[in-house]
Amino acid sequence: MIGSTEIDLALGTNSELAMLLAAMAYAVALVVFTLDLVRSSRTVQELEQSLLAQEDKELVGVGGAVRVSKGARSATARGGAAAQSGTAGTGGTGAGDDASSGTAPRVRHGNAEVDGQLVDDSMDYTRGAPRRGLARVAISLMALAAVIHLAAVIMRSIAAGRVPWGNMYEFLTTGALIVAVVFLVALIFKDIRFMGVFVSALVVVMMCAATMGFPTPVQPLQPALQSPWLIIHVSIAVLSSALFTLTFAMAVLQLIQSYRQKALIQGKPDRLPLMRLVPSATSLENVAYRINALAFVGWSITLILGAVWAEAAWGRYWGWDVKEVWTFIIWVIYAGYLHARATRGWTGNRSAWLSIVGYACVVFNFTAVNIIFPGLHSYAGT
Repeated sequence: MIGSTEIDLALGTNSELAMLLAAMAYAVALVVFTLDLVRSSRTVQELEQSLLAQEDKELVGVGGAVRVSKGARSATARGGAAAQSGTAGTGGTGAGDDASSGTAPRVRHGNAEVDGQLVDDSMDYTRGAPRRGLARVAISLMALAAVIHLAAVIMRSIAAGRVPWGNMYEFLTTGALIVAVVFLVALIFKDIRFMGVFVSALVVVMMCAATMGFPTPVQPLQPALQSPWLIIHVSIAVLSSALFTLTFAMAVLQLIQSYRQKALIQGKPDRLPLMRLVPSATSLENVAYRINALAFVGWSITLILGAVWAEAAWGRYWGWDVKEVWTFIIWVIYAGYLHARATRGWTGNRSAWLSIVGYACVVFNFTAVNIIFPGLHSYAGT
C-alpha cells in the first residue's frame, strides 16, 4: 500500500469534512469542561461559606463574643469536617481515612499541610467532592468526537492508499486523535476529569493547526517516505509526542497547584478554589514522571529507528540534518529530566519547568523545523 498512486479524492474530501466535524465536537467538549469547572468552583465556594457560617455559630455558642480572624476561619473551613472530627493537626490520618469519612484529604507540601483538597494522593475523589454532571457530558462529547475523528483518519488512509501520517496535516490530526484516545482510556482506570479542559484545549489547537495551518489534499508520498519504516518510526514518534502532550498539561497544573498550596500555607485566601478538584502538586509530578519515562523509551526507539531509516534512504545513519539534531536535543532534555529527578533531587517546580521546556522543543521540532529550516525532513505541506 505504501507508495500507491491510486488516490480517492472524493473519500479524501469526506475525510476532511469529518475532521472539521470532530474538531467542532472537541470544541464543544472544551466549552462544557470549562463550564463544569466554573460550576464546581462555585459549589466549592458555597460549601466553604456554609462551613464558615457553621463555625461562627459554634464559636458564638461556646465562647459568646469570641472574635476570629477571617484567615483563621478560612483555614478552618478548608479543613472542613476533618477539623471537626479531631484529625486536623495530627498528621496521622491518611487519605483513605479521609475518603471513607466523606471529608477532604490533607495535602502535604514540603513539611506543611494544606486542607480542603477533594482529590487524594491516589487521584481518587473523596465523597465530599461535588457531583459533576457536566463533566460526564463533556466526556461523552469527547468520546463522540474521537469516534468521528477515528473514522476521518481511517478514511484518509484508505483515500491515500497508505498510512495517514505523511505530512504535517496528517501528523497533527493523527497525534490529536492519540492524545484524545489516551485520555479517554486513562479515564477507565483513573478519574482524571481535572485534565479535561487542558487535554481538550490541546486537541482543539492541534486540529485547528492542521485544518487551517497545514491543509493538505490527499496525495502520494514523497519517494524518501515510501518505506515500511514510515509505519514503525512515525507511529512511535506520534505516540511518544502524545504522551509528552499529556505530561505537559500535568506540568502546567503542577505549577499552578504548587503556587496555590504555598499561598494557602502562608495563610492567604484561596483564589483558585477549583484547584481543589485537582490532585496535589506532588501527585501530579509523580504521575507525569512515570508517563515521561514511558514516552522517553518511545522517543529513544524513534531516534534509533530514524537512524536506521536514514541509512536505508540516504546511505548514512547520521547527517546532522536539522530534524535529526532537534530530535536528539529533545532526547537529551528528557534524559536530563529523568536523570536529574531520579538522582539529583530535581523535584517540584524545577522538574515541571524542565518537562515544559522539553515539550516546547517537541512543538518546535514538528512545526518550525518543518516550515522554516530547509532539510531532508521538510515534509510540512507535501
